[in-house]
Amino acid sequence: MSTTDLTGTTALVTGASRGFGRGIAAALSTAGAQVVGVARGDVQLQKVRTELGDSFIPVRADAADPTVAGRLIDAYRPRILILNAGEIPLARPIQHQSWQAFSRNWDVDVQHVFHWTREALLAPLDRGSTVITISSGAAINGSPLSGGYAGAKSTIRFITSYAAAEAERDDLEISFVSVLPQLTPATALGAVGVAAYAARQGVDEAAFLQRLGTPLTAEHVGTAVIDLIDPDTPAHGAYLLTAAGSKPLE
Repeated sequence: MSTTDLTGTTALVTGASRGFGRGIAAALSTAGAQVVGVARGDVQLQKVRTELGDSFIPVRADAADPTVAGRLIDAYRPRILILNAGEIPLARPIQHQSWQAFSRNWDVDVQHVFHWTREALLAPLDRGSTVITISSGAAINGSPLSGGYAGAKSTIRFITSYAAAEAERDDLEISFVSVLPQLTPATALGAVGVAAYAARQGVDEAAFLQRLGTPLTAEHVGTAVIDLIDPDTPAHGAYLLTAAGSKPLE
C-alpha cells in the first residue's frame, strides 16, 4: 500500500469512467487528490462520482478533441495528468481489418496523447508535475489481432519520451512517464483480447490466462500510478506493469 499523500493536489484522468482509468481515479482519490475525470459517457462518469464523492469532478468530453486538452488544463491546472483514454480495437487478423478499423487507435489513443502532451508542454504545467501515459505491453510484444493497436501504443511511448526530452531541454521540471500494462481480462478491452487470443491458440480462456500468470487488475494499475508519482522518488522513462508490480524498461 502506497503512503503517498496527495492532499491539496489536482489530478486529471482521461478515460476515467471505466477500467484502468477508473482504478487510477479511485487510487488518486484515496491518496487525497482532487480528481478531474474526463470521459465521453455521462452515466459511467456519474457512477464514479457516486463512488468517490466530492473528490471526483466528472467532465463529459472527448479527450481526443484538439480543443479539450488546452481548455481543461487551463481550467484545472492539474499537477498530475494521466492520459489513459482509448478505443477497444476490432479483434480480427489483418486481412479482416478495414483501414478505418485498423487506424482507430491512432485516431483516438495517439491523437489524445499528442494533444494533451503538447498542451502540458506549452502551458506549461507547474514545476514538479507528472504526466503518465498508458501505453500497453503490446507495444513490445505486438498484437496481431488488433489492427494498428500495438503500433499506436508504441507511438504513445515515443511521444512520452520526446516530451520528456523537451521538458528537460527547457528546464520545466515536468516528469513524463509511460506505463505498459500486461494483457488482462479486467478491462473491457482486455477481455476482448483474451477471448480472441485464446480462440486463436485453440484453448479456452482459463488455460490462456493461466499462461499469463496472476491477472493485472485496475487496482494494481492505480497503486502503480501512485508509486510512480511519489514526489520523493519521481519516475522517468517507461515501465512494464504486471500484477507483480512495475519494472523499468530500457
